[in-house]
Amino acid sequence: MSRQTPDLVLSTPPFLRQGQTTPWIMRQVLGALVPVLVMAWVHFGLSALLVTAAATAGCLATEWLFDPRRPRGRSLRDLSAVVTGCLLGLVLPPGFPLWMAFLGGGAAIGMGKVLWGGLGQNPFNPALLGRAFLQAAFPAAITTWSPQGTGLFSLHGTNLALPFLQGTPVDAMSAATPLARMKFQSQVTDLFPLAVGDVGGSLGETCGVVILLAGLYLAARRIFDWRIPVSILASTAVLSAVFHLIDGARFPPPLFMVFSGGLLLGAVFMATDPVSSPITPRGSWIFGAGVGGLVVLIRLFGGMPEGVMYAILLMNAATPLINRATQPRIYGT
Repeated sequence: MSRQTPDLVLSTPPFLRQGQTTPWIMRQVLGALVPVLVMAWVHFGLSALLVTAAATAGCLATEWLFDPRRPRGRSLRDLSAVVTGCLLGLVLPPGFPLWMAFLGGGAAIGMGKVLWGGLGQNPFNPALLGRAFLQAAFPAAITTWSPQGTGLFSLHGTNLALPFLQGTPVDAMSAATPLARMKFQSQVTDLFPLAVGDVGGSLGETCGVVILLAGLYLAARRIFDWRIPVSILASTAVLSAVFHLIDGARFPPPLFMVFSGGLLLGAVFMATDPVSSPITPRGSWIFGAGVGGLVVLIRLFGGMPEGVMYAILLMNAATPLINRATQPRIYGT
């Protein structure tokens, strides 16, 4: 009778294999983003889907163009460009011109991924780097907040603006974001509209409850390190509570700081990027605390009402130093 299992098996490392692959992880992230996109569609109409599609198209086109392998397009299979495009679209205003969103997608992949050698080597979150490019190139367009749509198929007048024309039209009405009202008018928005997304702002600021549920799903699937979003939200709440206790008339309460702007989207989907965030547990706590602290300081004392993008990018730059400082000591040294 022959033996089915050999007595000795020789193989090369790694000896432990995990079932997670890059495409599988990206599919989980895309699945968690679907409810966020649906809420953006509900609140801002068809413009939300068009802006996100334009940003994704820019990412896919750039990824295909700079794919070093032949035939081109093989790098698109990991779906990382699709995730980058969706995240970039969610941090843009609903009335953003589609050609600008497409250009931002190209910058996100070109400067945030290809320039550094491809997937797994980028020091910064590509979607936020694309938004930083748009912030510098088109500051007026990216800070013009359109009011919410009147239906699922409503369009904003600036979406179909032609490229590179002087005097790009803007919407007849513009809606101030809760952070802008707090910053320049000292008006604090109630918690319920912030939680359900009944406010103006970027597409991804539509519903904090949905983003939190998506984060719980990703954490349960072990897609990201749960320490990062927890430390971001905790440090933001604690530091803003300290300032609120010092001067409640000037500084907003902690729940407003947590649910307003793009903090929840950034904490769940941006800061948790496994490439540009620390790899050690202690480093994750330090990284998240740094992001939350910078968000509060920029919002309260900076010249702009929002600071999530800058906070995450700055801590991305500090990630190599955090990894080096928190690396466990090798046994015997």
